[in-house]
Amino acid sequence: MEKKENHASEKTPFQLSYSALAGLLACYYTIVVNIPIYFEFYKILSELSNVHVIFVLAIPVFIFLILNILFNILCWPYFAKPFFIFLLISSSLVSYAMLFYGINVDYGMIENTFETDINEAATYLSLQSLTWVGITGIIPSILLALTPMKPSVGILKRFVVITLSVFILGIVLFFTYKDFSSVGRNNSHLREMVIPTHYTYSTYKYINETYFTSPIQYKKIGLDAKKITNTVDEKPTLLFFILGETARSQNYALNGYAKNTNPYTEKQSVISFQNVNSCGTATAVSVPCMFSQEGRDTYNKKQANNQDNVLDILNRAGISLLWKENDGGDKNVAKGITKIEIDHAKNNQHCNGSTCFDMALLEGVEGDVSKLTGQDKMLIMHIMGSHGPTYYLRYPKEQQHFLPDCQRSDIENCSTEQIINTYDNTIVYTDYVISQAIDKLKKMSKEYNTALFYISDHGESLGENGLFLHGVPYAFAPATQTTVPLITWMSEGFKKSKHIDESCLKNEAKENTFSHDYVFSSLLGIMDVKTKAYNKDLDIFQRCRH
Repeated sequence: MEKKENHASEKTPFQLSYSALAGLLACYYTIVVNIPIYFEFYKILSELSNVHVIFVLAIPVFIFLILNILFNILCWPYFAKPFFIFLLISSSLVSYAMLFYGINVDYGMIENTFETDINEAATYLSLQSLTWVGITGIIPSILLALTPMKPSVGILKRFVVITLSVFILGIVLFFTYKDFSSVGRNNSHLREMVIPTHYTYSTYKYINETYFTSPIQYKKIGLDAKKITNTVDEKPTLLFFILGETARSQNYALNGYAKNTNPYTEKQSVISFQNVNSCGTATAVSVPCMFSQEGRDTYNKKQANNQDNVLDILNRAGISLLWKENDGGDKNVAKGITKIEIDHAKNNQHCNGSTCFDMALLEGVEGDVSKLTGQDKMLIMHIMGSHGPTYYLRYPKEQQHFLPDCQRSDIENCSTEQIINTYDNTIVYTDYVISQAIDKLKKMSKEYNTALFYISDHGESLGENGLFLHGVPYAFAPATQTTVPLITWMSEGFKKSKHIDESCLKNEAKENTFSHDYVFSSLLGIMDVKTKAYNKDLDIFQRCRH
């Protein structure tokens, strides 16, 4: 009798089966992690005149069944815990970005994330984001790590679960296929919003293509490139190319914006191009694309990285080049030329130990020019510009032209007025930097025929339609993310030496549409480099040179 009582008191400790773990995770992802997709469905369905209740109810069931199948396949001893812990934390980050910023984490966004430096990535951290990740990612990960698992694999049980899930999924689709196909066909971006399927696939694709795919043979372009001798005067050419960051054309007073965001350049006789489209909606795409021979329609990162860009061709023709960097890197564009990176660790009037205002790029620029060998010279300055969400860190206090502004990184907690004011302050400061660069060029015009070319990599969303920041797939991206400013300034000597009709160029800038596709040939043309790689139809200056 005593033995029976002792035996009964020995209870088996709680252990979770792998099939149960898969089901719990699928349920958690369906209810919590995938909240962003339900908001998107609500927005889409609210615009439809006739929505079936059974379809609405089927959406979370569909997501659960798909994830339950996938997670059961992936649940294996020694693999499940570390894999799903990583997945939970990364999924919480993706969920936060989608929910609060309206960002779809596709291949382009993964590419941009991997190529973002630590300082740039840190700007996205806030108390709100850390709280969200802590609650939805870290706490569930800790619970998972502490949960004891049954030693058995439970293959038969999981097979039954998977088979049953597939069967129920078939039933759900039988009754709702018409609705799913209709909504899905008209809103293909929905598949990119399911967490964690699309972002994990995009991550795998990026890592595989970047690190495990055999490199293609490097292709040299413009081997015939040579500098055409200037017969007008003997002064060499000096061009400042300012590569902007996150500036959208819609907020430029030069392009019709109601607020005066260009108080400095409006006094500099600049030409502002009204309609210019970007190659992408993120730096990792737009920067290498605009300098490559490939246009947006044919651009391929792997191909672009393995062939000459316009800087390589200019360098081959004898143009002396220097890249000065204050943003997240040159994205492999300046691989063949001299590069200087601004030291963000400095503490001075332009730097605070972690980031630097863009005026730091102009410090000692006269010395940079003098050190360049050769006759014709070109300085490329990659500015921080309007990089968010920490817009307030892009300009000093004295450049707070528009108030109230948003002095925090979690911009979704600021009012629309504050966000726009803060962003507009970054535009004003960039305008100041451009104007200061022009002033320096004016001082060097006795020695050089000087000019400035400014263009941004992509635009930005500031809360329109619930979207913030950038990175929306190009096919669905709003014009605010794809329309960028392009500004030129030319000294009298430069216009004379290049035979440029200024009134003609002003008309071109006002009436015609251009894009990043024009940068490659425009630089070759304006620097008088002759090569078969040049395309006169993609040179914004060509029709105004007589």
